[in-house]
Amino acid sequence: MSASRGRIWTGVIRVAPYDRDHTVAIRAAISVGVPLLVLWAMGRLDLSIYASFGAFASLYGRTDPIGDRVRMQAAAGAVLVTAMLIGTATSVAQLAAPWAILVVSAVASVVTPLAYSAQWHPPGALFIVFAAGATASVPANATRLIDVLAVGLTAVVFSILITLVYEAVSARGLPRLVRTKNRIAVGAVATEMAVTVAVATLLGGIAGLLLLDSHWYWAMVGAVAAVSGPHVKARIIRGLQRLIGTGLGVLLAAAILALGVPPLGVILIAVGLQATAELFVGRNYAIAMIFITPLALLMVQLAAPTTVGVLLSDRLGETLIGIVAGTAVAVVSAFVRSRRAAR
Repeated sequence: MSASRGRIWTGVIRVAPYDRDHTVAIRAAISVGVPLLVLWAMGRLDLSIYASFGAFASLYGRTDPIGDRVRMQAAAGAVLVTAMLIGTATSVAQLAAPWAILVVSAVASVVTPLAYSAQWHPPGALFIVFAAGATASVPANATRLIDVLAVGLTAVVFSILITLVYEAVSARGLPRLVRTKNRIAVGAVATEMAVTVAVATLLGGIAGLLLLDSHWYWAMVGAVAAVSGPHVKARIIRGLQRLIGTGLGVLLAAAILALGVPPLGVILIAVGLQATAELFVGRNYAIAMIFITPLALLMVQLAAPTTVGVLLSDRLGETLIGIVAGTAVAVVSAFVRSRRAAR
């Protein structure tokens, strides 16, 4: 048992070697920063959350050949925009929080096997859950659906253009968009993942709603992180890394928010946080979360300002709830799997 604990903690603190992470950091910073600056210039930072989620398309396929990367970014971008539309539609319909949680959980369950089949990197539905849950929590009317579509799609297309331009400049020529990845058949593994994610997000969301009420989607995101990984040990490591990184990230967010920085300064800080997170996310998830956490909080605060104390405490509390729920589901899932294999 002690050896197992040692391996888990070794996994938590291990930092993988540098692998040209600055290339993803630069692309991500441009993809996120430019749309936010445009919205700031237009006086429409209320739409910033949709631009930020659309720009997340730039984070997909970081180590893949350019052809696979562009296809992955286009597919993930389309799903991100769809998730935002679904989340916004639940807000427009004024669905009660339990029904909104059920909708987001269903989205996560559908996207999980899709991501598995298409071999997305980063894998799974974490960004999708974040996009659907956050937009479901932002008050909206029917015209906001048009805003989501316009801003979200523009951010996705811009991110893909930045990927192509960056590649062209680096290779000193137009890239050939050759496909090297084929789809994987959706079988028992993907089906089990979909069920596990559905149960974890539903449990995390409902627990987060009952215990802390607001920002329940952070519990769902934490639950998705805790059930991500090829086996139960990897999932426990992922959950611990997210919890540790979130705790330190909340402290950093508190320091940033205490400065009372104007919106333009917030955008510049967010761009810096995005770039720094991408330098570490493939090397140590806990370190990356130190920067991802204030980035997420600044995104939410730009679009829908709320009391800072509530924002920070909810982030930490909901994350803890989600990780506990997701880890419990991951352990139970592994136990059921081992029992089936033993028969």
